[in-house]
Amino acid sequence: MNYHLPVRMVRAATAVALLASIAVTALCASAHQASADSYPSRRITFVVPYPAGGATDVLARLLANKLQESWKQTVLVENKSGGGGVVGNDYVAKAQPDGHTVLVGITQIIQAPSLVAKLPYDVFKDLAPVTQISLSTIVLVVPEQQPIKSVKELVDYAKANPGKPYGTFGNATTSHLYGELLKKVADIDMTHVPYRGSAPLTNDLLANTVTSAFQDLTTASGQIKAGKLRALAVGGEKRRTALPDVPTMAELGYPGFEIEGWLGVFVPAATPKEIVKKLSDELARIIASPEGVAGIETLSLVPVGGSAETFEKVLRRDYERWADVVKATGVKGE
Repeated sequence: MNYHLPVRMVRAATAVALLASIAVTALCASAHQASADSYPSRRITFVVPYPAGGATDVLARLLANKLQESWKQTVLVENKSGGGGVVGNDYVAKAQPDGHTVLVGITQIIQAPSLVAKLPYDVFKDLAPVTQISLSTIVLVVPEQQPIKSVKELVDYAKANPGKPYGTFGNATTSHLYGELLKKVADIDMTHVPYRGSAPLTNDLLANTVTSAFQDLTTASGQIKAGKLRALAVGGEKRRTALPDVPTMAELGYPGFEIEGWLGVFVPAATPKEIVKKLSDELARIIASPEGVAGIETLSLVPVGGSAETFEKVLRRDYERWADVVKATGVKGE
């Protein structure tokens, strides 16, 4: 048998349910705002997924020091290297989502999904972007001992001498992707020699062991200034202030190199938006400050900053762009 409640009772029950829903929503909003107001309530840890001493580590320490000064709260930097950045990325993805565990990551985080069959986290589902710190310029260099003075001369040399070695600062890195992209668009044959980082790559460039390399400008800048390495071109959409006379690859007629590396800040995805915004606003302010700009440019990086929303657009755009490069070059991660 079916029973039907009087209309007035149904309306009353609906009104009560609606009021309860509104109350819960208001309570949640109030709790989130309270957590944002009290944030940070304890020590903040900046996780760097690479060893100490590299550009990512140095930059993380610069931001940590400035944030500590501003918020009067301890900010530590912890290096959790391994798996080409995957170990540190995964650690933050699975951390308590309260804004006290923060990732300082690089472009690898958005390249990896196209390079590796399976990752322990999803960059779009498990991590939330906070702000883009800077752009990291990649520069095509040759040792001073090489007679090569331009990208055209390098391409001509490679065609006349197939199989000559070119170096990268690691397999499936931006350096490697750029190198394989040049081979494809210029139709040349060069042998890939991966190194465990930029420092050993630079050593072999100086020893003329490899013919050329796409090196990060942070590492190569000093040797370029000293005349030990010759800069032929840079990646990116425009020339760099630090190398005003060095053309971009696009200027020289080589497409695909407009996409470039960067460094950025992330937190676990479930972190309240109010906390993400508070952290984003403060880090963006630090990045844009005279001290922030000077510190970042000292590392031959280009300051960016900006909101979490802007950085998320960059992530989604670059995910597609790098996926296209990976598909075109056939590079595989380990």
